This record gives sequence, C-alpha cells and structure tokens, in this order.
Amino acid sequence: MTTPQLPVAEGLFTSPPAPLRLIGSECADCGLVSFPAAPVCVRCASAQPKERLLADRGTLWTYTTQDFRPPSPPYDGPEAFEPYAVGYVELPGELLVEARLTEPDPRKLRIGQAMRLTLVPYTVREDGTEVMTFAFAPEDQQEEGQ
Repeated sequence: MTTPQLPVAEGLFTSPPAPLRLIGSECADCGLVSFPAAPVCVRCASAQPKERLLADRGTLWTYTTQDFRPPSPPYDGPEAFEPYAVGYVELPGELLVEARLTEPDPRKLRIGQAMRLTLVPYTVREDGTEVMTFAFAPEDQQEEGQ
C-alpha cells in the first residue's frame, strides 16, 4: 500500500510521473531566473515571466547545521529533536536555491560538493498523508530503497 503524499505548497516542484524539478520563472525581458516562480520580475518589474524548470543537480555553495534543540521560548517544537542542515545550492547558470539538506552531519558536507534534488517528508498529517518538500542530497549518497 502506498502512503498518500501532498506537496508542502503547489507550484514549487513537479509531481510524478514528471521527473522531479523545481519550478522557477524567467523574466522574458531581462532574463532573471527566480525561485520560487515570481509573477513580477524583481530586477526590472516586468510582468512577463515564463515558467522555467530548474536544474536538478548543483553544487553546495554554503551550509549550516542545527545540532541541538533550540531553547524554549521561543522554540515551541517537539521535545524530540533531530539535527538538520540547510544550505545554498548553486544551480549552474541559474541561481542559488536555499534548501534543507538531507545530510545533517557537517563532516559529510563540503563546499563545492555535488548535490541532487530530492523530496523529503516535511510532516505527516493525522490521516497518515505525508506532506513533502524539496531538499538536496549529496550526489554520492544513494536514494533510499536503492
């Protein structure tokens, strides 16, 4: 039985059966590439953006890790805390994308590392539906189930 899945927000990434890609926009006037897709260009204010599927591979530009549960207050999340990493991944010839990284161990991450786009659970609803978001994984790590 397959677990039902939903995107964290519509219009951020493609859905199966299409190959996984982030959905950005490109200004028809000045060529600026944006993510998430923008209705108006932030550079020239043109209202002529066109959809652009972004690269699914890039390089790790910078990152940071959260290795401990933040103090409460202000943190009001669950007591159980799992370390995580976030970073900027440079998509060649396009832009930098801020995203969660699947690898939380800073000893396994390095600037310039090849990264690939993937989906990860963001949360699970009471009915069991997984709400999915995009993330980047080190290219040299196999996807789960392979």
